Amino acid sequence: MSQTPRYTPLVASLPASVPFVGPETQERARGRRFAARLGANESLFGPSPRAIAAMAQAASESWMYGDPENHDLRAALAAHHGVGAENIVVGEGIDGLLGYLTRLTIAPGDTVVSTNGSYPTFNFHVAGFGGTVQKLPYRDDRTDPQALLDAARATGARLIYLANPDNPMGSHHAAETILAMIDALPAGTLMLLDEAYIDLAPDGTSPAIAADDPRVIRLRTFSKGYGMAGVRVGYAVAAAGLIAAFDKVRNHFGVGRIVQAGALAALADQDWLAQVRAKVIAARAEIGRIARENGLHPLPSAANFVTIDCGRDGDFARAVLRELIARDIFVRMPFAAPQDRCIRVSAGDEAALQAFAKALPEALKAAR
Repeated sequence: MSQTPRYTPLVASLPASVPFVGPETQERARGRRFAARLGANESLFGPSPRAIAAMAQAASESWMYGDPENHDLRAALAAHHGVGAENIVVGEGIDGLLGYLTRLTIAPGDTVVSTNGSYPTFNFHVAGFGGTVQKLPYRDDRTDPQALLDAARATGARLIYLANPDNPMGSHHAAETILAMIDALPAGTLMLLDEAYIDLAPDGTSPAIAADDPRVIRLRTFSKGYGMAGVRVGYAVAAAGLIAAFDKVRNHFGVGRIVQAGALAALADQDWLAQVRAKVIAARAEIGRIARENGLHPLPSAANFVTIDCGRDGDFARAVLRELIARDIFVRMPFAAPQDRCIRVSAGDEAALQAFAKALPEALKAAR
């Protein structure tokens, strides 16, 4: 006799869905590879050669579990940021840390506030723990700090989620704006500051926040500037009490030995990060040039991608996206109106951007 598990009402109410369809899934459906992989905001410039060598060396030790305390990596991150190791927690990318933080702070019926269309994985975590997300519109294609604060005050929100720089728009706020927002937080509201793209942002974007400030937690990653999206490692900086609470819920063996070795070597190679930053800045300029050459409007970007306004509505942008994919160019787009009038193109190397430049006018012509 067949029998199914007795799921909780929460699980039964949730869709079995993911925020993004991966390029590999699309390639299997299409029966061929993409010529240019410019949709996932990965770094086509790759990780530091030192990180690659460290991971290769650690592969022979992969029969052992990784250090469950991530001791050496936490110590190095603490020194890098001028904080204590007790202010650092390491996890399986920002996605993993978002899940742990939500588990720590959100119970059924609790509210968080975020921007509609901003990185959607956070919303999935909140729904998974029974919380509710109040989604606010962008203002001028940027998150609206005052609207987030007003909504948190009105709802008694446990968390405010703010990505700075923002995905998928590439926009950002200056450090002074973030600091003013922290000072205006309602009592009991924690700011979740997602800084996935901060290594690629202009000077003056990263605010100086005391590590022991209990009002904010900062999340960072090795996936973007450091080029290690495939190994899943990120970290958070916060007050010691909040960091200690992660030990109650995190997977202590979730960040493996190879990953820890690679991240430690990548962090030590700041020259490589500087080179990648320069290449990203050049690629953003080239994407902007290609967009303008085709009569489109590139939005200012502080991230490793450029969001391009296609000048019409979401249906037209989706048609452009389909036509690019049909020409073997993998890109994505914002999913919420009116930002869905855009497509989003990751910073790529010369070959990838040449392929995009060739395909874009053909895709626009077909979409029109």
